[in-house]
Order: sequence, then C-alpha cells, then structure tokens
Amino acid sequence: MIKASRGPRADGEATRNRILQAAGALFAATGYAETTSKEIATQAQVDLASINYHFGSRSGLYQAVLVEAHHQLVNYADLQQIAGSTASPPQKLRIFIDLLVDRAIGQPEGWHLHVLARELLAPSSHLQLLVQNVLEPKLAVVRQILSDITNIPPDDPALTRCLLSVAAPCLMLLVGARGIPGPLQEARQMSRDAIVDHLCRFSLGGLRAIAAQDPQDATKP
Repeated sequence: MIKASRGPRADGEATRNRILQAAGALFAATGYAETTSKEIATQAQVDLASINYHFGSRSGLYQAVLVEAHHQLVNYADLQQIAGSTASPPQKLRIFIDLLVDRAIGQPEGWHLHVLARELLAPSSHLQLLVQNVLEPKLAVVRQILSDITNIPPDDPALTRCLLSVAAPCLMLLVGARGIPGPLQEARQMSRDAIVDHLCRFSLGGLRAIAAQDPQDATKP
C-alpha cells in the first residue's frame, strides 16, 4: 500500500521537474512574454493540463522557474551553513564570494543564469515577488556577515551601500553573457582562485575603509 502511494508521487515529481526544466530553457532563450504554454508543453512532452496542475498557470510556472534559477545560483541552506560556521567573518565572506564565482565561471552554462539575466535586464511583475520571497531572506544572511566585519548594523543605509559594492562585481560575472569580447570575457579566462582572491581583497579593503570612517559619516543615508 505504501509502495503504491509512492509511485504516483515520484512520477508526478518527475513530470513537474520536466516541465520546469523545459520552461526554464525556453524562458531563457525567448523570454517570458514570447514563450507560450503550448511550446512548453510540447518541449516537456506533457499536455497543457499538466502545467496548470503542477503550477496553476503559466505565470505560476514562471515564478517557479525564477525561484529554481535563484536556488541554483545561491541556496539559502548553503548561506545559513556559511553563516553558522566557526569561520571568521572575513573567511565567511570569502566562502560566499567563492560560491558566486564558482557559479559564474566554474559551472557548465545552463538556463538558470540566462533566465535571471533576462529578468534583471527587463524586469517583469514577477521580480518583486522573487525579491520579497527569495532574495531578501538570503540578503539578510549576507548583511549579517558584512555587519560582523564592519560593526555597522544590518539595517543601516551604510551597510546597504557596502552590500552593493561587494555584490556588484559578482553580479557582473554572473549575468554577463559568455563569449562577448571585453573585460568579462578576459576575467573568465583567468584563474578562478585569482578572481576570488582579488574580489575578497577588494571587498575587505573597502569594508574596512568604511568601518574606519567616522560613524556619523559612514551611516549617513
């Protein structure tokens, strides 16, 4: 009886994942507005009813794709593990940057980064939900790491500026299209360790400079 109940669930999960992967590839290639449910169903080899059953609608499917893409980029559980480790705050920052660089240049190219890049460059109404439900909890973990390095409170505007300064170079590596000539392409040909080391030194140098400022200057909105 237990075995009989597990079969449909496993099959249902496999179908859901097949739809998700097919939709992710299509959304990354042509964008949300230009991708139809029919195209997704054909690619996933399912009927349209399966999309509605597992995701409620094409909109729900796109939201699930964005969440999965961000999960592949940075897993919340991984961030919690970094934050809860016995490493020093600067070491935690290095582990975090190493993780992002690995996703950007150390992993095979897939649809995940492409679909996020599309959404960032041409935001849809779904981006706000992604930020609120997925991104903000992850950023809270990173904010605390930066706060531990600088002694600036996590909710201080100065720490938001620090967060942007640390994240921006990593974001450029992540969303920059591969194969396009220029500094990003040059960086991807460099040693991964060299990139991580540079970004860590650069970030820590900036964070320590901000931390050494007069508190009244550092925390001005």
